Amino acid sequence: MPRQDRVQEAIKKEVSLIIQSELNDPRMGFVTITEVRISQDLKYAKIFYSVLGKEEETNKTHEALKSAQGFIRKLVAERLQLRFAPEISFKEDKSGEYSVRIDEILNEIKELKPASVEPVLQTRIIKEKDTAGEPSLRKDKGVWKKKGRAG
Repeated sequence: MPRQDRVQEAIKKEVSLIIQSELNDPRMGFVTITEVRISQDLKYAKIFYSVLGKEEETNKTHEALKSAQGFIRKLVAERLQLRFAPEISFKEDKSGEYSVRIDEILNEIKELKPASVEPVLQTRIIKEKDTAGEPSLRKDKGVWKKKGRAG
């Protein structure tokens, strides 16, 4: 495992512990550190987090993390004994919300779709030129076909 990956995992673990046990900010919601991306020179780290709750709680948590950035940076540098403390920034990770929404949509589709639906051939519109050389369109089911050729 490359050093960059090891440092990313170590930062993720330490930031999670710091948020859980050492930050006493009442604005903090239920935060999960989902991912850390660090630059190759280990000087910049983006820390992605998700918050369980509503938009208001997410905004308050973002403000709390933003105000604790320096404190978290200092503790991470001390605990990991890095030569340079990486400059950290917090970004909200919305992939959880996105996956929940996709799951909801798939469930809606499943409920709407009858079990015995036959697949339907797609109708495609093909651009071609008519006999006068003007562009025209024609519909074709199945495979793309050129006018005047079989198959």
